Amino acid sequence: MIERHHYFRLIEAYATPEGREDTARRTIAALSSLPGVLAISAGLPADDHAEAAWDLAVTVRFASLEDVEAYRVNADHRRFVDDVLAPRIDVKKIWNFTIAGAAKAD
Repeated sequence: MIERHHYFRLIEAYATPEGREDTARRTIAALSSLPGVLAISAGLPADDHAEAAWDLAVTVRFASLEDVEAYRVNADHRRFVDDVLAPRIDVKKIWNFTIAGAAKAD
């Protein structure tokens, strides 16, 4: 299992509560049904420290790195990124992590 973590600092026009929420909503709507995507979530800053660093965190889950690569070059994904996300983003960081397991909290 692979999780692809995206962190976005939005340009000033979208770095508002409304702009963050709209970008999160549009991202989930556009990407959730793409081939290979098992799950997607979007997070907004929950505290001042998070808000000082990032405006939006998006996590997409895949079965394999091969699915990640197919997603990255998918025409619908590219169109959404190029036409909607890129014009809103000032800084982005993206990493892939293998999910080794999950522990239950007591």
